Amino acid sequence: MAYSYEYPRPALTVDCVVFGLDDDELKVLLIRRGGEPYAGRWALPGGFVQMDETTEDAARRELQEETGLERIFLEQLYTFSDVDRDPRERVVTVAYYALVKMSDHRVQAATDAADAGWFAVSEAHALAFDHDKILDVALTRLRGKVRYQPIGFELLPKKFTLTQLQRLYEVVLETKLDKRNFRKKILGMDLLVDLEEVEKDVAHRAARLYRFDRTKYRALVKQGFTFEL
Repeated sequence: MAYSYEYPRPALTVDCVVFGLDDDELKVLLIRRGGEPYAGRWALPGGFVQMDETTEDAARRELQEETGLERIFLEQLYTFSDVDRDPRERVVTVAYYALVKMSDHRVQAATDAADAGWFAVSEAHALAFDHDKILDVALTRLRGKVRYQPIGFELLPKKFTLTQLQRLYEVVLETKLDKRNFRKKILGMDLLVDLEEVEKDVAHRAARLYRFDRTKYRALVKQGFTFEL
């Protein structure tokens, strides 16, 4: 026997804050809305959750449909439920944040997005809906979590220098770090593999290349290890 609810209920959407690192700037991926409301305004990628999918499934589908991004780090952020956040109807959104290596992904607008592009976080303002608020919450989460979980490596190429790693933390945290102390701490964790390679085709003195050892990190976590910078 089929049952139906007697009471009105809100629609459910997902919104995704996708961060990338470009040289000395933290960037966020935005799409230009192709339809109303807020036609022509920049917004976070996202959309309505279908009846046969989870919110994470919906987030990954929307990212693929609107920007072409696939197989990326994605984590649930927060639920936003202000009653007037969407002028169309009562809409609750589950926000996610994602971290990508910009060089590994070619972004392209699709479906209902008129355009897609990377913007410096410092310049991403006046977004559609309540997306300014969602971006602020995601940025706060990133800055907090990057200190105690190695999620920052998601923003770096697989092979990186210690200078690139330090610069990542300086950009995200918006603070200058002492080079000697940073290197002593990160190398002391014994989570970086020295690849015995150096940078190629650089104007300055070539630096050694490293990679992050995820397998070792997971094993250490099971033994009670805490990543902290």
